[in-house]
Amino acid sequence: MNFVLSNGKSVPVIIETRRGMRNVTLRPKTVPECEIHISKPWATPDAFVMKFIESKRKWIEKIFDAAPAKEHLKSGDIIEFLGRMVQIIHDPTMRGNKYIDSDKMRLCIGGGDDMFEHRVRDFIRDEFLSTVKEIIKTTPREYWPTRISLRDTTSRWGSCSSNGNISLSWRLAFAPYDVMRYVVMHELAHRKHMDHSPEFWATVGQLYGFGVERAKRWLSKNGTTLHKYF
Repeated sequence: MNFVLSNGKSVPVIIETRRGMRNVTLRPKTVPECEIHISKPWATPDAFVMKFIESKRKWIEKIFDAAPAKEHLKSGDIIEFLGRMVQIIHDPTMRGNKYIDSDKMRLCIGGGDDMFEHRVRDFIRDEFLSTVKEIIKTTPREYWPTRISLRDTTSRWGSCSSNGNISLSWRLAFAPYDVMRYVVMHELAHRKHMDHSPEFWATVGQLYGFGVERAKRWLSKNGTTLHKYF
C-alpha cells in the first residue's frame, strides 16, 4: 500500500494492527527511507487509514520536504567517517577493499559497479566495529559488554540489555569521533545503571570526561545527517 505525495512520489504505508488500541496513530519516517507507519485497532479498515493519512497530508509532506536527500557515492568522492576525510576510489580489477596509503586518507574499493556502494558500506561498518572495540578497551573491564551488535536503527543510537549486550547504530561512524565515543560510553554506563538516574549520568561523565552535553546536543541537532548515504 502506498500514499502518493503532491510531488508525485509514492511512499510506502506500513500498517501494524494491534489488539486493544482505540485510535489510529501515524508516524512518518524519513530514514533510512521515507515511509508512513500506521498502528491501528484490529477492526479499523484500511480505507479509513488512507483517509486519515490524507487528512494529515500537509503535515506529512512538511516532514518529508525537510528530510535530507540521499547522496549516492561515486569513485573519487571524499566522505568523512571515523573522524577522517577519506577519498573513495573504485578499482573493478581488485577483489578486496583496502586503504592505499599509511594515513588512511584513500580507500580503494574493488568489485563491480553494481556492488560499489554496498562494499563501501560494509567496509565502514567493519571499521566502525573495530573502532568501538578499541574505545571499549580504554575503560575498566567491568564495563566491557558481553556482546556487541551493529544495527541500522532510526529511533535510537544504542541500547544495552540486562545481560550485558550492547547494540549500536553503525551510522555513528559518520559522526564526529567524540560524539561516537559518547554513545559508546553511554551504553557502557548502563552496565552499572539500567536507568538514566543521576548516578548513571555521573558514570557517563567518569567514562567520557568533559563534553557530554556538547555531544548530546550535536546528536540532537545533526543526527538525521548520519543517514544521508546508503
